[in-house]
Amino acid sequence: RHFLRHPAERGRGDGACGGMAQEMAVLRSEGKMRAWVEEVKRRGKTVGFVPTMGYLHEGHLRLVDEAKQHADVVVVSIYVNPTQFAPGEDFDVYPRDIEGDEKKLQARQADCIFAPSTLYRDGDARSGEGETSLRARRSLTKQLCGKSRPHFFGGVCTVVAKLFHIVTPDVAVFGKKDYQQWRVIQAMVEDLHFNIKVIGASLVRDEDGLALSSRNARLSFSDRSAALAISQSLFAAKESFSKGETRAVAIVSSIRESIEHNGGRMDYIEVVDASTLEPVQEVGQSHVLIAVAAHFGSVRLIDNMELSPGN
Repeated sequence: RHFLRHPAERGRGDGACGGMAQEMAVLRSEGKMRAWVEEVKRRGKTVGFVPTMGYLHEGHLRLVDEAKQHADVVVVSIYVNPTQFAPGEDFDVYPRDIEGDEKKLQARQADCIFAPSTLYRDGDARSGEGETSLRARRSLTKQLCGKSRPHFFGGVCTVVAKLFHIVTPDVAVFGKKDYQQWRVIQAMVEDLHFNIKVIGASLVRDEDGLALSSRNARLSFSDRSAALAISQSLFAAKESFSKGETRAVAIVSSIRESIEHNGGRMDYIEVVDASTLEPVQEVGQSHVLIAVAAHFGSVRLIDNMELSPGN
């Protein structure tokens, strides 16, 4: 994990043409995006890709930093994908700030923004009836977010596959705050034979410990303060583990008590194998993940903590 008080070192990779830094491209159409990346690859450059839904924060920008460590140029997509939202979820109120996002990415020296108006023929596609869509690997989606949001990962896989086909990156970087999503995309790349390296970048926290999320902007002052119970309980669980607590049921119970005491409404708390996402009963035998989703006010937040033998 990373905290904002320890900012990452940032360097500048070569631009699309190498040598002098190039002005960041902002592209809206599939055709222009394809042409841009074809020219980059014609010049022998590798392409890193960071897919986002915009309203960027430091966590997203750290993904850009990570991509720059693995590729010559970096493309960032900004697209609020309708197919990963169910009716009644927060698609319409999801925060958007494309002008602010462009300024942040320019300052971080990204090479290209791909910001299409839609990636679906009917512009919405939430009905799921009018267009080809993908189904995520079931063994990775039957738990955690996939249990309460069964539509979610199919929508994620569909839009990421579309973006991969358009951008054709060599490397794609996903944040581990959305840990299950990262594992699902890794599996999709393997199952569909994409020639793309998928990298998981460390979760980034605000100085007070709250995991950075675009949805944090929708928290009231009091709810944001209360939501600190999520990260505080995860760090307390890590401390408890370091002192010898290995029972998953005890870890889950302590986290639940802390979050509910501070007014949170639980979606789930699970202790799972970090690779398979299957539940485990004991911590300390292998690399595991404590995953949490909870509502504070109208905002659903997720967070996690990785634990390994010898942590």
